[in-house]
Amino acid sequence: MHYDLIIFDNDGVLVDSEPISNRHLAAYLTELGHPTSYEDSIRDYMGSAMHRIHDLVLERTGRRLPDDFDDVFHARVFAAFERELKPVPGAGGVLEKLTADGVPFCVASSGSHERIRVGHRATGLDRWFDERRVFSSQDVGRGKPAPDLFLYAAERMGVAPERCLVVEDSPLGVQAAVAAGMDVYGFTAMTPAEKLAKANQLFSTMGELADLLV
Repeated sequence: MHYDLIIFDNDGVLVDSEPISNRHLAAYLTELGHPTSYEDSIRDYMGSAMHRIHDLVLERTGRRLPDDFDDVFHARVFAAFERELKPVPGAGGVLEKLTADGVPFCVASSGSHERIRVGHRATGLDRWFDERRVFSSQDVGRGKPAPDLFLYAAERMGVAPERCLVVEDSPLGVQAAVAAGMDVYGFTAMTPAEKLAKANQLFSTMGELADLLV
């Protein structure tokens, strides 16, 4: 192992939440008069902190989203998580391998702490992550693509950035990892490989990631 810390993105990397959340985001934005397809949502918002959704809508339309937008959206998504959410196939095996090998890992997500916890409880991944291993864009001033979240996670885990590997599935996340001075592996299950071209390595299944982490 060439790294002292593995930093996982959450949505789309550990939990298979991107189809659920982007389906609901597209529907809610459309309901509010901002026509958005599922494909639009994946392209524009996948990997984003909530503030970026607000910023892009305001920039494009000159209209602000409702004050309760975040609360309504999260209520819809969390209810869907409880019904539908599954772990990304093989994610548990990777975490088990890292634990057996004594390699520290954590999660650093654009999602809120509540979103992370709801997803981990629904999928059983909470067994791998106590509070000391969970970091959210809520913890820093700027979400991805700024490097702040990854740098904060590394600092809290006591590891220099250059000794960290980030596992990401969004262009924003890859950009943030590169800006943080960290290596990054890009997960292409949902994202075209060319959009993650700045990653050090690309992989399409968690089995491939396990082999890369040998």
